[in-house]
Amino acid sequence: MPRCPRIEVPYGYYHVATRGNSKQRIVHDDHDRRLFFAHVARVRRRFDWTIVGYCLMTNHYHLVLQIADAGLSRGMCELNGGFAHAMNAALGRCDHLFGKRFWSRRLEQDAEVLTACRYVDRNPCSAEICGDPGEFVWSGYRAAVGLALPERFHAVAELYSLLGVKTPARGAAEYAAFVTGTDGAPTAAAYAAAVV
Repeated sequence: MPRCPRIEVPYGYYHVATRGNSKQRIVHDDHDRRLFFAHVARVRRRFDWTIVGYCLMTNHYHLVLQIADAGLSRGMCELNGGFAHAMNAALGRCDHLFGKRFWSRRLEQDAEVLTACRYVDRNPCSAEICGDPGEFVWSGYRAAVGLALPERFHAVAELYSLLGVKTPARGAAEYAAFVTGTDGAPTAAAYAAAVV
């Protein structure tokens, strides 16, 4: 039975995630992580995505992004297929790297986009990898709060504009307070319960 096509709204925001096949690793070391980021940067350019949040865990990843006219599904197919092909070639494998089709959720308001970014940046804390999101180097949090330079695909200024601020210093401070603060915790918990 064919899958129903996803509804893609041009210039809409989406939270997307993909897990490893049977929840197995998709990356093994920092070289793999850099390779994944190179694929994200290439696909972002080709499909004109604006990526405001991301987190690369060992067995899955999250992106919070705004699509353009070129869409979401084709870009995700190219990202997942290209990275899987590269990893299989490097590891001498031929099996599926990723499990099911990618998960997505359309985000219709700025508050939903920001809540998704907070969920993504707190993902390593929820997984008990670290106690503070600033300790995890494979998400967008450190760049968003001014602790690191952003990856070339990470639109930090757009994240700040969603907060309603224009200056990097104020944007960094407000985003840090938003992610690590307790205000909005019920909203974040409800959001987390909805993520597959």
